[in-house]
Amino acid sequence: MAATLRAQAIRLLARREYARAELEERLLAKKGARDVVRVLLDELEGQGYLSNERYARAIASQNAGRYSRRSIAAQLKARGVGSEDIAAALAEASPDDGAALEALWRRRFGAAPTNEREKARQVRFLQARGFALSAILKLLRQVA
Repeated sequence: MAATLRAQAIRLLARREYARAELEERLLAKKGARDVVRVLLDELEGQGYLSNERYARAIASQNAGRYSRRSIAAQLKARGVGSEDIAAALAEASPDDGAALEALWRRRFGAAPTNEREKARQVRFLQARGFALSAILKLLRQVA
């Protein structure tokens, strides 16, 4: 049983990075015993196959420029990554939110909203990406 769980874990990690808590859930769903899974995950971490720090860096760099720092941090926290790993990944990968907000807005819209309906649509899109309303409105005032 432990050998098949190990093979399953390595197969999953070969496809992409996983947070420890996320991989634990996947292996427990495969009918693994919790204590066996935890020992296996400790072993994989010791061998360097599993790393929350590496996972956090990968997610932060993937989402930089598309989501706010706050949104990326919330996503990582929900997947069980520790706050030190989150802070290190965000410091390394993300530009400041203002630059990311402006770059995303220019890529997605590129032109100032022509009416209130269009403005509301742009605001909703940017808020869904985790940017603060005050920063969004400030950007829209600047480009108008």
